[in-house]
Amino acid sequence: IIDAPGHRDFIKNMITGTSQADAALLVIDATTGGFEAGILPNGQTREHALLTYTLGVKQMIVAVNKFDDKSVLYAESRFDEIKKEVSVYLKKVGYDPDKLPFVPVSGWIGDNMIEP
Repeated sequence: IIDAPGHRDFIKNMITGTSQADAALLVIDATTGGFEAGILPNGQTREHALLTYTLGVKQMIVAVNKFDDKSVLYAESRFDEIKKEVSVYLKKVGYDPDKLPFVPVSGWIGDNMIEP
């Protein structure tokens, strides 16, 4: 397991780690504003997905995180919105979104982290 941090200051580490990976876990911020910032044309969600595919990692799990946040409150509609928008981009990159698992999680509380 290689932890490739998502912060812009660590993009070199992300590239190094990803180039050695067999599979990726793309963690997406589900909060209002957080998701939107990541999916913007220069957003990190887009950047990481593109780099991951370009570096040859074809297996990916998409974790939609922070579902416990007050702006999300485990709303299925928010999950569906994020999945739809991210799927469109992942398809453009080269992934088949129908073959990628999308999992709503709460890293803070632990929902869907160990047991479904």
